[in-house]
Amino acid sequence: MAKEKAVRELEDLPGIGPTSAEKLRAANVDTLDKVAIMAPHELSELSGISVEAAKKAIAAALEATTVIYETGEQISVKRAEIGKISTGSKDLDEMIGGGIEANSITEAYGRFASGKSQIGFQLTVNAQQPKDKGGLDGAVLFIDTEGTFRPERIVQIATAQEMDTKKVLENIIVIRATTTEQQILSVERADKLIVEKNIRLIVVDSLTSLFRSEFVGRGALGERQQKLNQHIHRLQILADKYSLAVYITNQVMDNPGIMFGDPTTPIGGNVLAHAATTRLYLRKSKEDKRVVRLVDSPNMPEGECVIKITPTGIKD
Repeated sequence: MAKEKAVRELEDLPGIGPTSAEKLRAANVDTLDKVAIMAPHELSELSGISVEAAKKAIAAALEATTVIYETGEQISVKRAEIGKISTGSKDLDEMIGGGIEANSITEAYGRFASGKSQIGFQLTVNAQQPKDKGGLDGAVLFIDTEGTFRPERIVQIATAQEMDTKKVLENIIVIRATTTEQQILSVERADKLIVEKNIRLIVVDSLTSLFRSEFVGRGALGERQQKLNQHIHRLQILADKYSLAVYITNQVMDNPGIMFGDPTTPIGGNVLAHAATTRLYLRKSKEDKRVVRLVDSPNMPEGECVIKITPTGIKD
């Protein structure tokens, strides 16, 4: 009796040939998991096969996919091994649970010159430190959408930590994205770079700037949010897959619906609110001081702390 072929790719599904698989991938149905949860008529319409053939393909996809179950104790053990990057401020590190966490997305939002990029620069240097010095002992992918990356600032911070500045700069891969397409592609194609360069931190400064300028008006809002949603989830997939940290900065606007209190609202709406694991709101204080508020965290209470932006980096 002939041995059944293992189902690993779309083409391995009954009734799905190269042409049908190509149609599915064009519609963003690129995994067996996605096929397994589709309705037969939906799969039939997208792939061009009959409804009956679609039912068989879905059944095969269901059989080939697995759901991984873990106990709370197993997850607790795994979480104890997750790395964290120090922000340079002990107060800020303590407030967010020990530093910027790997396997998750940390978002910082605030007005112009509130310190979002400065924290990003500090993390870019600190991520290269050994784990016992508050780093992840790896390189950094810095996606610059606003032209804010400054190597001279990196040198200042690295010099203060007595690090080899040339080596620090060589360990930072900078992508200057000028369109949303470039920004999205830089993340979509990051796998090879992450493995080759040992990337342990991805910084996107800023995540929403290009989306905000390219998708203007209410008519474009739906498409903008959909693309932003796919982009942020791709970042989370990379964070989980490679145990790296993701730090994103976000722009803000004044919400006219808020009559009392601070009207400052981050761009991106619920898409970003639900996607970011930890959310920080930064605002300017006197001179070089910045107030950082922990807005959302799955395991830490809301709180505030004050940091200083000094020539040598972020300090308490």
